[in-house]
Amino acid sequence: MTSDATLPTSQPCPLWRRLAALVYDLLIVVAIVMVVGLLCQLATGGRLIGTGAQVRIPWWYQPLQGLAVSAYFVASWLRGGQTVGMRPWHIRVTAADGGRPSPRQAVVRLLVAALPLLLLELAGPLGLRTALWAVSGAWALWFAVALFDRHRRTLHDIAAGTEIRHWRG
Repeated sequence: MTSDATLPTSQPCPLWRRLAALVYDLLIVVAIVMVVGLLCQLATGGRLIGTGAQVRIPWWYQPLQGLAVSAYFVASWLRGGQTVGMRPWHIRVTAADGGRPSPRQAVVRLLVAALPLLLLELAGPLGLRTALWAVSGAWALWFAVALFDRHRRTLHDIAAGTEIRHWRG
């Protein structure tokens, strides 16, 4: 891999390219969730999720899934600035100065990007459909900021002091 100083010329990444990479990463996230689920099923002897009159999921299962998915993104951004989905689109996360993002920047970026997931708590009182629309709407706003920002940064990039750069080499 080349060092940050010897990267080919880069420019702020267009929103469409970011979203295309996100679709690729969604496939990786599904795979991670499936593998963690399988390992948890094996570890609990197939009794991970209790069924009956009411479905019971252990308190630790969803946080474990979130931690595994979070680790994928943070480790990818810190290791080379790219997730698997970003590689074919020739984009990478950088600090504002063009260098690698710091661990703090990667975690802030992740937490702010994941904030709309808190709206899933609306599923109880308002229903799952409404909660999913709320999450989708919030993410649309998070990404829409890039349409107006000079550096095409999303809300989570602005909060973390990062950018997504597209390069040609």
